[in-house]
Amino acid sequence: MMLHNRVRSLCAVLAATAVFAFSSPAFSQDVTDSHLKAARAAVAAIHATDPFDNILPQAAAALESQLIQKNPDMQELIGKTISEKALALASRRADLEKEAALAYAKVFSEKELTDIAAFYSSDSGKKLLDSGPAVTRELVKAADIWQNGLARDLAQQVGETLAAAAKTKAPAAPAAAPADAAAPADGAAPADGSAPADDTQN
Repeated sequence: MMLHNRVRSLCAVLAATAVFAFSSPAFSQDVTDSHLKAARAAVAAIHATDPFDNILPQAAAALESQLIQKNPDMQELIGKTISEKALALASRRADLEKEAALAYAKVFSEKELTDIAAFYSSDSGKKLLDSGPAVTRELVKAADIWQNGLARDLAQQVGETLAAAAKTKAPAAPAAAPADAAAPADGAAPADGSAPADDTQN
């Protein structure tokens, strides 16, 4: 059910974006046929719409599961009907391709799009697309290690500086009392010369 909701939300966003793009006369008029063609080539070269391949199958699967739960006695009819209707809707993928091309044409010039398509159609560009995710994962791992090292060293260096500052500000320890100022031992005469107190009783 959550997947179905996410699919519906994504479809709604795409639909709203498409409506905005197609309903903007100024934007549509600014894109020439050659510019749009270059955009389509760039979109195809970078596989920009590939992540959306599963939208219709996922929506169909979610709907089928939902309907079968409510109507288990109609499982066969539900599966057959959804398959037929989903297949009929597959042709609307062209709308997404056009929307993607318009989006790229809005940002990139015709020459830039031609350059993009040329690069990503080359061996180097294809390898970048194929190996990019793996390289990104390695980069994320390296960045995590780098971040942890920075945080550790920063905390250690700041701690050392603060400890040194606290040490210089600490008050000096009180000096020990001189030996002659110590309390007189039992039977010894006080320092003022008076006779020691007689603790014996008569």
